[in-house]
Amino acid sequence: MRRNLAGNAVRLKHIKTVTKPNGRRFTYLAVPGQKLVRLPDAPHDSSDFLMAYASAMAAGEQARKGRKFAPGSIALALSTYQTSAPFLQLAPSTRSQRARHVSMIAETWGHAKLSDLRRQHIEADLAKLTGHAANNRLKTWRGFCGWAKTTRAILFDPSDGVSKRMVKKSDGFAPWTQADIENFREAWAIGTPQRLAMELVYWTAARASDSVRLGPGMVTKDGWLSFRQQKTGGEVSVPFNRRLPAFAANMQRDLDHLKAAINAAPRHMTWLVTQHGKSRSTKAFSSWFAGAATAAGAGGKSAHGLRKARAEALAEAGATAHQIAAWTGHETLAEVQRYSKAADRRRVLSSTDPEQKLETMPAHTGNLPASN
Repeated sequence: MRRNLAGNAVRLKHIKTVTKPNGRRFTYLAVPGQKLVRLPDAPHDSSDFLMAYASAMAAGEQARKGRKFAPGSIALALSTYQTSAPFLQLAPSTRSQRARHVSMIAETWGHAKLSDLRRQHIEADLAKLTGHAANNRLKTWRGFCGWAKTTRAILFDPSDGVSKRMVKKSDGFAPWTQADIENFREAWAIGTPQRLAMELVYWTAARASDSVRLGPGMVTKDGWLSFRQQKTGGEVSVPFNRRLPAFAANMQRDLDHLKAAINAAPRHMTWLVTQHGKSRSTKAFSSWFAGAATAAGAGGKSAHGLRKARAEALAEAGATAHQIAAWTGHETLAEVQRYSKAADRRRVLSSTDPEQKLETMPAHTGNLPASN
């Protein structure tokens, strides 16, 4: 069985095995309310079985929605792809983004045959887009074509050789300054959900998709706040009810702010909830929090900027790149090392150590003695 990011086997739903009196076994897709669909007599993790399973699931979904796609069409293949293990294993945010691109591709190219798909068609599709949008569409094409080739729906990958767009490098979300944080604390008092959201994201450096899931049940007996990241599947542990590591000793005030905000909030399974007591969604949380930041005079700053602010604070406190990555959950050190280098430069420039004097040769009065 194929495995997901967490290392667990991907479970195929609605599989039914029937054993006949003669001992032969047959496997079917048994979706409630639909006819049984015979599946190949092959291992469930084989490409033949997975392709047949995905096609049967897609056909059932189309029938339920009243849609019909021509056999062999790109639209049918795209619909099947969205029920496949490689697509379902994507992080929720990535899967949502890819689904939008899949829908756009289907509108333009869905009527054509998958077997006729060529590199120039993909390049023509990308020509309508620029920058990151074009690159995200290309990622969708590559994921789809790679799956189609693996399942032998096509013989070659037409996305091979299609180049990414050159995009000007950006620093992305602006990190919060200490002044931004203090202004936010002044604008939103302890007891408001906005204050709790800021303190939680700032302390944990969690992404919005993870922040909305954090709650008291994730605090371990030995005092760690532990959770698995939705985007990467990696596990993160942040100190919570335990002594802080030496490099974070001067951050106790931030943790105290967070605990005060939690203690002043209603008790729920998750800390960030709506006024109706429901957990916040990632998308709604991001826009809601951006509004709170604007009201506090930090317009243009986002929840993700608080993640960067914590990484910068850790770097300036002397944490190593590995220690920062362990706290923030970065999968690679490349991004983290930027914070460390910037912090090192600031420490050098702000150093108050006395200026070192260069050693010099003793001064002589008169001519040097003649050598023997």
